[in-house]
Amino acid sequence: MADLPRTVLISGCSSGIGLELAVQLAHDSRQRYQVVATMRDLGKKGTLEAAAGEALGQTLTVAQLDVCSDESVAQCLSCIQGEVDVLGVVFNDVYAASKFALEGFFESLAIQLLQFNIFISLVEPGPVATDFEGKLLKQVSTVQFPGADPDTLHYFRDVYLPASRELFCSMGQSPQDVAQVIVKVIGSARPPLRRQTNARYALLTALKAADPSGSLYVRTAQGLLFRWPRLLSLGLRCLACGCFRARVGPR
Repeated sequence: MADLPRTVLISGCSSGIGLELAVQLAHDSRQRYQVVATMRDLGKKGTLEAAAGEALGQTLTVAQLDVCSDESVAQCLSCIQGEVDVLGVVFNDVYAASKFALEGFFESLAIQLLQFNIFISLVEPGPVATDFEGKLLKQVSTVQFPGADPDTLHYFRDVYLPASRELFCSMGQSPQDVAQVIVKVIGSARPPLRRQTNARYALLTALKAADPSGSLYVRTAQGLLFRWPRLLSLGLRCLACGCFRARVGPR
């Protein structure tokens, strides 16, 4: 007897990683998933429905959900028959410091929930090439900062922003690549707590592991960004042209 499809609830499905993940799961050749693809504004569902194709209404349904509203969450869950087997919350508009706090919270929660056979997995991509990031960098580059001193403005506009653009161009993954990794995590019998999607970040991860104090990582990153920008640019260009080919995705 075939297993019943697992119900997967995903937030942020109007674009980016959320959209790609919902479509890939809905198109699973073994039809292992029933996807509830949600978004805050249903007026933006057109792209998702077009990408879902024949899966729409079969293995994928679209629903409204604002994860910041308890009422919206309750309403969404009330429309789902049975239990939610997999919950995918895409934090695509949370700043880095907040994401770090979320990582610590979920790491602690994972220990408690494992007692109830509930697994938590943190899928951690690096830069993801989407329209959102491109528009954000363009917008920030034109913002005026009347209260900032000249040195700070120089570092931000002439050093940090160009490095950020080059980083996204050379190391950025597509939403499809990241979604493929998440699909594999969801299909795992024992999902890992943490999965980084971009193997090009292996060196930075190694620096953190080599020095638990964090000093090696911080000083190296600071040196590349502010003292040796040409070396950073050269390394990023090598990654972009494929000089160092790296596997992307879980083993």
